[in-house]
Amino acid sequence: MRKVRIGIDVGGTFTDAVAIDDATYEIIAQEKIPTTHDAKEGVADGIIKILQDIMKKNDIAPEEVIFIAHGTTQATNALLEGDVAKVGILAMGQGIESARVESDSNVGNIPLAEGKELQTVHTYLKTENAAADETAVRTKIQELRDKGAQIIVATESFSVDDPTNELFVMDMARQAGIYATGGHEVSQLYGLKVRTRTAVINGSLIPKMMETADMTEQCVKRAGIASQLMIMRCDGGVMTVNEVRRRPILTMLSGLAAGVAGALMYEKMSDGIFLEAGGTSTDISAVKNGRVMVKYAQVGGHKTYLNSLDVRTLGVAGGSMIRVEGKKITDVGPRSAHIAGLTYEVFSPALTDPHLELLAPCKDDQPVFAAVVGEGGKKVALTLAGAANVLGKIPKQDYATGDKAAARIAWQALGDVMGVTAEEAARQAMDIGIGKIRQIVEGLIHDYELPVQGLILAGGGGSAGVVAPYLGELMNCQWKIVKNGPIISTIGVALAMVREIVERTVVNPTDEDIRSIRREALNQIMKSGAKEATVEIAIEIDKQSNILRAIAMGATELRMQDLSSKQHAPEELLALAAQPMELPKDKVQEIATVGKWHVYEGRLEKRAFLFFKKAEFLLRVLDRDGIIRLRKTAQAVMVTTKGKLQEDLHQLIDTNTEYGTIGGQLPLLYIFYGEKQIDLSGLVSVEQIDGLLQLELDGLAENEKVIIVAAK
Repeated sequence: MRKVRIGIDVGGTFTDAVAIDDATYEIIAQEKIPTTHDAKEGVADGIIKILQDIMKKNDIAPEEVIFIAHGTTQATNALLEGDVAKVGILAMGQGIESARVESDSNVGNIPLAEGKELQTVHTYLKTENAAADETAVRTKIQELRDKGAQIIVATESFSVDDPTNELFVMDMARQAGIYATGGHEVSQLYGLKVRTRTAVINGSLIPKMMETADMTEQCVKRAGIASQLMIMRCDGGVMTVNEVRRRPILTMLSGLAAGVAGALMYEKMSDGIFLEAGGTSTDISAVKNGRVMVKYAQVGGHKTYLNSLDVRTLGVAGGSMIRVEGKKITDVGPRSAHIAGLTYEVFSPALTDPHLELLAPCKDDQPVFAAVVGEGGKKVALTLAGAANVLGKIPKQDYATGDKAAARIAWQALGDVMGVTAEEAARQAMDIGIGKIRQIVEGLIHDYELPVQGLILAGGGGSAGVVAPYLGELMNCQWKIVKNGPIISTIGVALAMVREIVERTVVNPTDEDIRSIRREALNQIMKSGAKEATVEIAIEIDKQSNILRAIAMGATELRMQDLSSKQHAPEELLALAAQPMELPKDKVQEIATVGKWHVYEGRLEKRAFLFFKKAEFLLRVLDRDGIIRLRKTAQAVMVTTKGKLQEDLHQLIDTNTEYGTIGGQLPLLYIFYGEKQIDLSGLVSVEQIDGLLQLELDGLAENEKVIIVAAK
């Protein structure tokens, strides 16, 4: 019996679905329907319909579906449209900090989009023990309900250490028939104001998201699908419906995360920039060592403790219109042909007797956006997609390929006004539009210290062919269009891994602190649907911010292959390792292999003082599927066993620790064995490393082979 993964992506305009063969990762089927915003059941109606369609039309039996997930813009749209619940904040405190707690917990109304805000009401209860003050708690809850609160947020200064009082208030609220959440549920970080604000945003989404989650889950069950429904998170992972009911804020911005999740999983990106280009905007994100980059999201200009994918959106894409002032191209976007209600010049029949017309797509715009009018009043927009086609920069048979001749006729109308050829006008537009994207890409490269050597620009979305090739040309770096680019977001939903991030405020974390946060991350990710045997947990210590962080990734089912059944031959793996080093294959060699892991080293000679040459050893660790999982400069690589690991590791640390005025700087350490990778690079002491390894390797046979990598 075949195994099928189904992904459903709910967008603002369309709802898409794909069915993917779990063994081969080939697409079995895809469907598209308009998103059902106006239906009685809302977007859930569309999810139900498209699920029924894709299963019925393609003879997919319920028992064949081993994974089903959907991504949604509902939480994001709810915030943008102000379609959120009014939140009642019940803050608690006692003693000398009472005044500060009362002030910091009263976050006020939170601005959303223009003219929209999240409304809150606030009350404060002086108490050390909420359970002992049960009557007062009930009175405060009723007070907030009388002021229109539809959900209660319980908040207390040190609830991350002891959530007892918050939990009691939440229980009382639920007994009174009102939704409730607490600050400790959304973050384990200190900072009452930010934690309360995050909890308020989370709470405001619960009623609406609960309704959708309930209906969608029931639909999956009625379809006979045994696999539990998963929902896309804003950090590129998925979680169970039950977790959505508790933390719907995690679905905010998840629409942006789906595309890069697809590129990461389906295209096996290791280091690079992912550009998902549509008609109006391009979403730009970074991948480093096979991981997506995350940051704290902002709502209404205010910081939250929501870890979301660092996706930077720019109003430049295939449908972007050209801004013309004083017979010169002055800008590209943010208005698009879609917003102006016009067709693209490159997807329209050639105009006769064309002339330029400048128009205002929106009410408050200036008439500076270029359109071309032909015989009979036929009007088309000049777009970035048209410019790319005129210049011949679109790859053959790409989704964005159109009628080059028709586009050139339209662009010559602009060229005549400017006194240049159609090609020169198109080039100026591309230089401006793609130049704006370049600035953001270079910002990501700088912010995350991405390696320029071997960097790949990967394009997805319908306008990938407009953006990626030209940007690659401008930046003199490699580019590619991802397979099935127009539906890469939906693929990302179908293939997404379960992901959890746990953070705590800890100064100089001990071995027990690290063990504790790892246990919490493991418990949380298993609650979110991951199988324990598939889970990998990376520990990070941010000494500057005093944040201890555990990042957990896992699959919803136990499988011994990562993402493909294809096994690469040794010479193929060598070529894949050598290519990003920009070295010939004879300068690269495999120096270690254990389990699914292959370690390669390349010798790069650099000119040093006078006639001397300095050698630098480039390190690449690949898995059996050819994905580069680590890209560093090597210090040492050692193959050992679990029984000798501690002794050999200590020796390697002693040899490669660099000492300065502030003490010893440990090398970046990584452990590889079997199917697992352990990232120790975020730890700062030998004691922390020993403690974590003891926990990670518990149960591993003493003679099991292990690779140690020390890098810088």
